[in-house]
Amino acid sequence: MDPSDIRDLHTVIDFVRYGASRFAASNLAFGHGYDNPVDEALALVRHVLHLPPEIPPEFFGARLISAEKDTVAGLFRRRIEERVPTAYLTGTAWFAGLEFVVDSRVLVPRSPIAELVEAGFEPWVAPDGVSAILDLCTGSGCIGIACALAFPEATVDLADLSADALEVARKNISRFGLDDRVRAVESDLFGGLSGRRYDLIVSNPPYVDGPEMKAMAPEYEHEPRIGLEAGVDGLDIVRRIMAEARSHLTSHGILVVEVGASQPAMEAAFHHLPLTWIEFERGGGGVFLISATDLET
Repeated sequence: MDPSDIRDLHTVIDFVRYGASRFAASNLAFGHGYDNPVDEALALVRHVLHLPPEIPPEFFGARLISAEKDTVAGLFRRRIEERVPTAYLTGTAWFAGLEFVVDSRVLVPRSPIAELVEAGFEPWVAPDGVSAILDLCTGSGCIGIACALAFPEATVDLADLSADALEVARKNISRFGLDDRVRAVESDLFGGLSGRRYDLIVSNPPYVDGPEMKAMAPEYEHEPRIGLEAGVDGLDIVRRIMAEARSHLTSHGILVVEVGASQPAMEAAFHHLPLTWIEFERGGGGVFLISATDLET
């Protein structure tokens, strides 16, 4: 980035426009909470200026002081030159309408499961039929915490193999004031949850297959590999979940799992099970649902 360019920029909209143009020209990958360069530039500018998510229109003409200009330019530079995802630059990411703390110890939240959470998992789950929830492979804790807010009478376990990820999850538990009914558990899948049963198990596990890992954009290299990589067909972790989930579900329990682009492999490997594949209004896919009863077949 040419420093002389920055000297010619003055207002909020100047920096948003400039950042968006530079991002678009730099062939960045947009898949970490934002799907276009304008929203990414706006998020970085908003972060530096401590502005709310919905910026009042009159603010776009406001001028930045020199220190603010330098800080915004520095974030733009890191986004372009280092390909750091915007969420890691701001330290926050949005999921299901909620803002979570994130850093490079966890994946950036982006699961379409957010849409299911917002709908209370209806029509598959009765609002008063959920008292215990498990977020398996929780990462930042975003899915489980969003579930806790959607089901205010339920207790929630956030389970992950990574102690580093659980440190982030605990920050988010406290951020939302949920320490009384949400706990973070270090566990290799169900290994640390002996005897526990849940009405709802939700999981966004590692599911990226070998070829997809090799083809990923540089932005994904900033994320923990343990949260992405899952063997040749992307199902190394999911097979273990499918083998063990039934013994941790109540009789009326539901299992929801995201497998992303590994959906064809999942359909082939578990063709004997009646998996329900969710259709999302806001886009995304590769998420299936199955009941405890159907897991017994």
